[in-house]
Amino acid sequence: MHQTTDRIERRLGDWARARLPFALAEFVMFGLKQAWACLFGGLLLAALMITKAIWQADWPIHRYDALFLFAIAVQALFLWARLETWAEARVILLFHFTGTVMEWFKVGAGSWAYPEPGLFKILNVPLFSGFMYASVGSYMARVIRLFDMRFAPYPPFWMTVALALAIYTNFFAHHFLPDMRLGLFAATVLLYARTRIWFRIAQHDYWMPLPLAAFLTSGFLWLAENIGTQTGTWLYGGQHAGQMVSLAKMGSWYLLLYVSFVTVTLVVREPLKESRARPEPRPAPQA
Repeated sequence: MHQTTDRIERRLGDWARARLPFALAEFVMFGLKQAWACLFGGLLLAALMITKAIWQADWPIHRYDALFLFAIAVQALFLWARLETWAEARVILLFHFTGTVMEWFKVGAGSWAYPEPGLFKILNVPLFSGFMYASVGSYMARVIRLFDMRFAPYPPFWMTVALALAIYTNFFAHHFLPDMRLGLFAATVLLYARTRIWFRIAQHDYWMPLPLAAFLTSGFLWLAENIGTQTGTWLYGGQHAGQMVSLAKMGSWYLLLYVSFVTVTLVVREPLKESRARPEPRPAPQA
């Protein structure tokens, strides 16, 4: 499957470079690979919008339950078609668990709510919500593989785990203790300031500072949040229907992305092994 994807990418790249300026062709290929990497999340967002548009209250299955079954079917299809590996599936399962635990706590604390009924709903949280966190894990695992990413120089692994645990704990503890997110923002920059994400498009390597990549990704997740709230799938406390999600949620996603990234690295460790700021060039894939 990976070889087939490589061949398709090379053919698309050859087609784009023959018709577009080099920089624009590379940007187009970057966008296409990113879209392919976030396929799971994109399908979930499409399901939110389509079901909101067509669902009727008198249908024999609740909308939330249909979304849950759809997410299971997509995950099974990804594994069957080898769009995800079993190692990546284990990461996604861990995302589903940690995300659902957070959902139970946050919904119970009144941070947000799921207003519609459903049979597959525990502690007022529909089970499909865990797949929304899992889609972030799916994206990260796939984007690392599709772009042949490396992270160099990478901080001591135990420090990254400690910071991720501190961030995850703060999402719960700030309801009872002072919110530490400003210190956590600073910690992410200090710890990862030198870390570059090296990624490949066709035969060319590029890099981006890891904190910048996290910030840009948090912006896209904020847009996805707005799709969720605009479709009424969930609403934040005090948010009215049709109201945009607060930009402060970008900060929450920025921090949560570090938890997500470290979760992926518990299984996917190979891209972390480079110690130099500029890794050795890799050979181009064979045709």
